Amino acid sequence: MRTLSLVGPGTADLLAPLAAELDGRVATVRRDDTVGGDGARDDADAVADANAPDDADAVYRLGVDGAWTGVGTGGDFETLLDRLAPEFDYALVAGFSKLRLPTVVVGDEAVPGDVVERADDAADLDLDELVAAVETAEPHVTLETLVAEAKAGEGADRSGAIATFTGRVRAKDAPDDDRTEALTFEKYEGVAADRMARIERELEEREGVFDVRMHHRVGTVADGEDIVFVVVLAGHRTEAFRTVEDGINRLKDEVPIFKKETTESEEFWVHERSE
Repeated sequence: MRTLSLVGPGTADLLAPLAAELDGRVATVRRDDTVGGDGARDDADAVADANAPDDADAVYRLGVDGAWTGVGTGGDFETLLDRLAPEFDYALVAGFSKLRLPTVVVGDEAVPGDVVERADDAADLDLDELVAAVETAEPHVTLETLVAEAKAGEGADRSGAIATFTGRVRAKDAPDDDRTEALTFEKYEGVAADRMARIERELEEREGVFDVRMHHRVGTVADGEDIVFVVVLAGHRTEAFRTVEDGINRLKDEVPIFKKETTESEEFWVHERSE
């Protein structure tokens, strides 16, 4: 699922026309200050969705056109995006300035996400350029999404095992270590994707292995958040477990992804420390 955050005056009005230009299922999430701290709205037709994350101070509605619309004052967006990703191709967010997403900004507000475009007025934004920004954004991928794709593969009817690996940001190696607050990942565009795809193909050539899927996040990943996923669909658990381990080992050894560590006291590129 590809995402785009829009921040600043008038950007919420861009959600509908932008969604109409995208080819696929689109979820939209917008700030609505009529939502109270308990997640309730004054208008009677706002019904809380049963699948909304418990810790999100927001309300989500399914429109008559089959597209999700979420309105709220805050919440755990990582949880929300994880829930939307298996069902939607795009998520457009307006009115939240603290998200680490590709962001279009109207005005001079500072945002933590990568600014893909900035304008003085919403009327100055070109819809075609916004579509291009969404289409080229780094996708938000979840483990659930990769597992669902593997289950839908050609070898699903012969598989008796799905093995997965999830790597996450570890705060400390030892109790007395300086706490890691975040990791930032950068990759060689094109090269990293090609090498990851080659690893997947080569692992799928093994006897009894039907589908291998891998994803590594880029950008800033906070303490406790997921970084990398490996999913293997295989005939039996032995092939599945072995291939998951080989997959993550090869990804770390062969794919050019660079890591910057931010601790409570310093910031450094890990590869430079190891030289």
